[in-house]
Amino acid sequence: MENIVSVSQLKKSFKSHEVLKDVSFTIPKGSIFALLGSNGAGKTTTVKILSTLSKPDDGKATVCGYDVVNQGDYVRECISLTGQFTAVDEVLTGRENLNLIAQLKRLQNVKAKVDEWLAFSNLEDAANRKVSTYSGGMRRRLDIAMSLMGSPQVIFLDEPTTGLDPQNRIAMWNLIKDLVSKGTNVFLTTQYLEEAEYLADKIAILHGGSIIANGTLDELKELFPPAKKEYIEKQPTLEEIFLAIVGMEKVVA
Repeated sequence: MENIVSVSQLKKSFKSHEVLKDVSFTIPKGSIFALLGSNGAGKTTTVKILSTLSKPDDGKATVCGYDVVNQGDYVRECISLTGQFTAVDEVLTGRENLNLIAQLKRLQNVKAKVDEWLAFSNLEDAANRKVSTYSGGMRRRLDIAMSLMGSPQVIFLDEPTTGLDPQNRIAMWNLIKDLVSKGTNVFLTTQYLEEAEYLADKIAILHGGSIIANGTLDELKELFPPAKKEYIEKQPTLEEIFLAIVGMEKVVA
């Protein structure tokens, strides 16, 4: 299967702090890829390199077949990025935010495109309200809709559900699933292990500056110690797998 993202031996340091030591992975087309890691593991740094916002010290990465260092203009044409914090204009309405992005990208049939993404994000009823009146979940959905104007091949979602309540988090999960059904490839960073377990086709764990595990959920389960057989065979959760791989114990309240 052809890969939409290929990363080989990426390295990145900030002064004397080595954030990425040797990061390598691939993402096949038509999939949701989840990058897991603790705070400070280098998830956002990886996203910034792949989205051309930062340059690696060493290594190679391609997105949509283009080198992120030498062909950055081509990479930016085929991707979109939604960061950890929503980038919406609260003075404007939801419709005006989308309309602004559509015009900046010089899209055709702007009104139809805006209506399409308002419907996709379930924001039709709030389209003409100022974004300052939106809930956190509504702002996040609008933020992603703005990122999707122009139909990027790859969208980077850097911890997209941080701070959302459970109901809005589930709504966001469904939206991400819909993105893939429409042909968008999703690169997701998250600290919510159940999020990766529910969404991702492939999961990589970034720890100590390197990818220490990479594969499907079933493949990661094989790295976990054999299940104890009591009355039933208990299957490990992704949280238990993650903690076992990085050498930590689960804290029980």
